[in-house]
Amino acid sequence: MKIVGLLLAGGLSRRMGGGDKSLRRLGDRPLLAHVIERIRPQVAALVLNANGDPERFAGFGLPVVADSVPDFAGPLAGILAGLDWAATHRPDCDYLASVPTDAPFLPRDLVARLEAGMDEAAAELACAASGGQSHPVIGLWPVALREDLRRAVIEEDIRKVDVWTARHRLATVTFETSDGIDPFFNANRPEDLDRAAALMRA
Repeated sequence: MKIVGLLLAGGLSRRMGGGDKSLRRLGDRPLLAHVIERIRPQVAALVLNANGDPERFAGFGLPVVADSVPDFAGPLAGILAGLDWAATHRPDCDYLASVPTDAPFLPRDLVARLEAGMDEAAAELACAASGGQSHPVIGLWPVALREDLRRAVIEEDIRKVDVWTARHRLATVTFETSDGIDPFFNANRPEDLDRAAALMRA
């Protein structure tokens, strides 16, 4: 199965004090670089969802796609933008794997395990979970459902990921904590970056 990877950086990063959270430094490079390193080997193509001037991400050499739904409509708008990009630019890819750009410890087998979990459950979609908590934006999405998602976001004003995924057969794939690190640890606040740096040193 060929899969497009979608890096979600379209949020407002309020808890980080605004600006581009994914461009904050973690160690010797931006947070986004850590995420790219983890996810790029797992997918056939990689696209970044971000709003505003795409030039600020020029150094990463990735296509940048903005939300097609205005006013920062949340992660579903970013996922829709990614599905539309995949349909246009990578019609050979039937699925999109989405990840946030503030999670530097993503599993290196994330996409394969989501795919296996979806197949095992005969599901349409898959999302990740850890520590008893699901992570709805870390998931596998069929490009075939993009018009269904568009109607939900635009006509029904649905914003919460799990409200939409509940309408479909969803497989939840659980990942274990390793070496005391939750694989989906995300850096929402400045102090989280300090903690991530300490975990990397350890």
